Amino acid sequence: MDGGEELEIGGWKHQVVKDGEWAGWVLYGNDPFEDHAGPFYYRVDDSGQRVCAMRAERHHMNGGGFMHGGAIMTFADYCLFVIARDDLQDSRSVTAQFNGDFVGAVPEGALVECRGEVVKAARSMVFVRGLITTGGEPVMNFSAIIKKTRPRTA
Repeated sequence: MDGGEELEIGGWKHQVVKDGEWAGWVLYGNDPFEDHAGPFYYRVDDSGQRVCAMRAERHHMNGGGFMHGGAIMTFADYCLFVIARDDLQDSRSVTAQFNGDFVGAVPEGALVECRGEVVKAARSMVFVRGLITTGGEPVMNFSAIIKKTRPRTA
């Protein structure tokens, strides 16, 4: 991690980045796959909305020189849990359903951002939608359902 204040939120360790491009953003390193696929960051903007971001690096690119669709979907999955975090407190959860439409491309080096909203938070499911952009242009719109689960005992 990049160093900085460490917070524990819902059992997950979140670290505020102190220096560099991501100063003031939050990074969490509790998911081995996202650690490998990212890094991914989030912050709360002036309006109180969570914003997720990443920098499209060489290891995110496909053979055509644009960000791989799987990398975009992995970022979207990260984002939907950040967007829904308030509605997932005190529960474990998994992605139960995911729909995404690729509507643009991401070149290497581009800043990729995501904003979204919880459409409905029910007792056992949370419905989320989001929009991933780069340079103000849409890259992917998505909707997903998160299923709240209980910790496994065996």
